[in-house]
Formats: sequence, structure tokens, C-alpha cells
Amino acid sequence: MDVRSVELFLHLSQSLHFAKTSRAMHVSASTLSRVIQRLEDELGSSLFIRDKRSVQLTHAGLRFRSFAEQWLEQWRQLQMDLSLHSTELAGELTIYCSVTASYSHLPDILDKYRLSCPKADIMLETGDVALAVDKVANGEVDIALAARPEHLPLNIAFASIGKVPLSIIGPTIACNVRKLLVQDPIPWEQIPIILPEHGPARARIDHWFKQMGIRPDVYAKVAGHEAIVSMVALGGGVGIAPQVVVDNSPVRERIQSIPVGVELEPFDMGICMLSRRLHEPLMQRFWQIAANN
Repeated sequence: MDVRSVELFLHLSQSLHFAKTSRAMHVSASTLSRVIQRLEDELGSSLFIRDKRSVQLTHAGLRFRSFAEQWLEQWRQLQMDLSLHSTELAGELTIYCSVTASYSHLPDILDKYRLSCPKADIMLETGDVALAVDKVANGEVDIALAARPEHLPLNIAFASIGKVPLSIIGPTIACNVRKLLVQDPIPWEQIPIILPEHGPARARIDHWFKQMGIRPDVYAKVAGHEAIVSMVALGGGVGIAPQVVVDNSPVRERIQSIPVGVELEPFDMGICMLSRRLHEPLMQRFWQIAANN
């Protein structure tokens, strides 16, 4: 039994899906099958019941999962204890965040992190913040800056670093949307709406529609808050965006916040990573710096 085999088994014991574990753990299906077969041979017991439709843990599999979680935790704790006694921490971290967060929230954290871990290599990936938690859960990145989702996966650790207000925004340029926004009352069901594809912002604006009794005229569904702000600035419709994105946008002069009579719940912005990796020295140091920033 080795660390990699245990990690593969534990992931499969949660996903109960060979293809999902293969993709998330970056191994071929045949390699994963061989690893599980080798563990079963070493234990002398079947760990999974497999058929064409489902994968389930056997009684032996449940017992081994409990043992494996404790064993892996102790192994990682030992690694951390030994690493923290070395002069400097080294390694690579892949961080995911939105373009805006890369210059609004991340720089201060990274400045302190580089001082603490000068030999650590940082790989930065930017994109739609709504994808951040999934990227961590799927093992695509080590750490993400993300808005806390309504339902946080059980295997994800989250530390808040601040609140981010949200605004419903419209264009200031002369256009049909602007003409509708200056009416009193605003004829919301006639105004084209630019929605986030998914994520916490989508949940909030959907909730606002229900509160206001509005059946929205959806003009477009867009990935990324920066793209929503750009489409609003061009007069395409009304959207929702974090205020920090609006404030840092190059087209902010073409955008205005629309008073809607109901306060939108702000984002709880924070960092997230897999709970089982909290004791890895580089991850732990980043967590400590970000959470106490």
C-alpha cells in the first residue's frame, strides 16, 4: 500500500464512479482498476461491488476507508511536521480566481506569501468565479478565491476573507434600455436582462425576481462578471455584478447602479481548498496568511 493508491481509493470511495475518479485524479481507467485490484489482493477482500450501472463499497471497503482516512491523515501530519522544521518551504501551488480578484484581493495575500515561502512557485489561472469551487473539488487547482456557494461541498474547506456587495447595474449611455430605466415605475418585464450562467450571483438575482414578482426578459446568459459588465456598458440590458468588478472595470463610467428597493445579499468572498489537503505545508501557510489577512 502506498500514498497514491490510498488517495485513489479514497476518491473512488466518495465518487463511486471510476470514470469521474480517473478524470479528477489524472489516471487512466485501467490504471485505477489495477490499483484497486492490487489493494483488494493485499487485503484479501473485495472493496467494491461493481456492475454495469453502479459502484458500491462493500463492508470491507467501508472499514478500509475509515482506516485509510486515518492513515493518510497521520502521513500528511508527519510530512507537515518534518517540512515545517526545514528552513524554507518549496513546491508549486495552482491558484484560480476571477480576473478582478487577481488584482483586488490576491496581490496582498501573495505579497505576504512570497515573503513567507520565497521558494514556492505560483501558477495563476483566471476565469469565471462561479467555477472556482468545482475546480478545487475536481482537483484541477489547489486553491481558489471564490464566493461561498449556498451549498458548500462537504470535502471543501472555506475561509472568509471579506464581504463583496452586489449591484443591479444598467447603462448610462443613450439607448433603449436607458429610456426604460428612467421611467417611474421601471417596467422591469420590458427590460432585457443579462444573467450569469450559474453560481451565487445567479441564485441572488433569481431570488430578487421572485421577491419583485418579475418574469424577466432574458437577453443573454454570460459566464463571468466582467463579461456581464461589458455587455451592460454596451447597452445590451441590465445585469448583476459585484461592486468590486464595476469599480475596477475600464467601462465603469458607462454603468450605473439601479436602486431596486431590496438589498441584495453580498458575497462571502474567501479561499477554498480540499479539506484533506489543509495539513500540506504550502497549503496550510497560504490558508493562514489569507484567513488572517
